[in-house]
Amino acid sequence: MSRDLNGSAVLVTGGSSGLGAAVVTAVTKAGGRPYVLDRQAPADGVPWVECDLADTRAAEEATRQLAEQAGGLDGLVTAAGMDVPGKLADVPGDTWDRIVAINLLGTAAVIRAALPALERSHGTVVTVASTLGVKAVSDATAYCAAKFGVVGFTRALAAELAGKIGVTLLIPGGMRTAFFDDRDPAYRPGPDAILNDPADTAAAIMFALTQPAGCAVRELVVCAEQESSYP
Repeated sequence: MSRDLNGSAVLVTGGSSGLGAAVVTAVTKAGGRPYVLDRQAPADGVPWVECDLADTRAAEEATRQLAEQAGGLDGLVTAAGMDVPGKLADVPGDTWDRIVAINLLGTAAVIRAALPALERSHGTVVTVASTLGVKAVSDATAYCAAKFGVVGFTRALAAELAGKIGVTLLIPGGMRTAFFDDRDPAYRPGPDAILNDPADTAAAIMFALTQPAGCAVRELVVCAEQESSYP
């Protein structure tokens, strides 16, 4: 029997846009209570704390703050992410470091801070990697390094928390979000690109979050049928 999210508190990083916003919508529709960590405000009425996930200590404090505000946490979805594609020699060092910090170190920091609340509820963590966490491509050294890291981190976390907290690794393909908007045109999907609706990917996340205690969906690959970056 699936877990009912009605009344459950779910923390979503990057919940103001893209996949994170789709998860917030899905949690709300299921009767849950979403809480958001982001640099921008989420949808009206959603409790949130402004946070730059590249500052990992601040991310930990913001997570604890929202967990206390929520009276505990039943789920956590680490949907925040960013990328600036380019050759390794061309991407400024600070930018390269920031990509890894937000995608990998920020993910670990938020989960670390949420562990006590999630263990009390026997809740579920869903980390968001990428198809570029299992398939490397040119001009994405920082993003691939970070997302490969999320894959390894999550698999180790699942072993560490077995029987205490559910852990799911999500490997999504490209989605129709603003993720690509600020890129050099050479790195944007073309007009004929086939991308997933983030709401469909969010539905897969909801499937993981609603598994009954003791049943874990360890890994999910969710992408358009013609996704070119997987396998």
